[in-house]
Amino acid sequence: MYPRTAAAFARANIAFIKYWGDLDPCWRVPANGSISMNLAGLSTRTRVTFDPLLGRDTLLLDGEPASAAALERVSAFLDRVRQLAGRQEFAAVESANNFPMGAGLASSAAAFAALSLAASAAAGLSLAEKDLSRLARAGSGSACRSVPGGFVEWQAGAGDEDSYAYSIAPAGHWDLVDCVAVISQEHKRVGSTEGHALAASSPIQAARVADAPRRLNMCRAAICERNFAAFAEVVEQDCNLMHAVMMTSSSRLIYWQPATLAVMAAVQSWRQAGLEVCYTIDAGPNVHVLCRSAGVETLRAGLGALPGVQMVLVAGPGGAAALEQDV
Repeated sequence: MYPRTAAAFARANIAFIKYWGDLDPCWRVPANGSISMNLAGLSTRTRVTFDPLLGRDTLLLDGEPASAAALERVSAFLDRVRQLAGRQEFAAVESANNFPMGAGLASSAAAFAALSLAASAAAGLSLAEKDLSRLARAGSGSACRSVPGGFVEWQAGAGDEDSYAYSIAPAGHWDLVDCVAVISQEHKRVGSTEGHALAASSPIQAARVADAPRRLNMCRAAICERNFAAFAEVVEQDCNLMHAVMMTSSSRLIYWQPATLAVMAAVQSWRQAGLEVCYTIDAGPNVHVLCRSAGVETLRAGLGALPGVQMVLVAGPGGAAALEQDV
């Protein structure tokens, strides 16, 4: 019976071991595996309605008609869903974030994870978590990590079938908190999709990818053992490696701003003073500062006092993507 509709929520995620560069850009199969944490409270809600009366797909983002490029990307993704479901109807998509889009806060990860679940449900599909993660990956690579809950690993795989994410620990496993120092809410000049295509041009990328299994093992063990010192060491190293690749690609990508560097320096100073804290930065200027729950208020106050920090968002580990009726 049509029109058919479904709504879903998904959380943004922060990568501790980064995804940067593709083995297969068409299917967004990554050059290396990654590990992340879903972020409670930083979410996207998406509603999809397949309707035979529609003459084309439509897309509203935060209540406003989306750009032609955004609609084209979503429509191409919906084509995959239609192919899986054996349907031809166009869809109306409405999506809203409760955090800034396009500023390096994983808005596309949350958006495509929510879209994957809502669109597949509206089309009459009931996908296993593995297959939902694979579907989300086709829209935005890191979206596959926003499908499972808690602390998540994305195994790189060799192709579409074995490149997906799964939970390595539930949200309640560790009282880790992400205090996001928001330095800019503007859309990035160069998005992650374009950045991934540049990664191989950096002379550092091959060494970064070759060393990824060691960093993955260190990070996974640190999370499982709740060892913050080991966690901080590998997370900051991995972050710096990714940005070194960006800065040495054929078209240099420098996302850091003066306030980004100020936050990084403050984190190092606070850690030397005894606070369990470390930083990581996605493709943008905003800094994710990680700590244990006991240090949140101290950290929030310290970050808020730094010049150039517009606001501080606080998020603990979040759950899996879920249909609206299941939230």
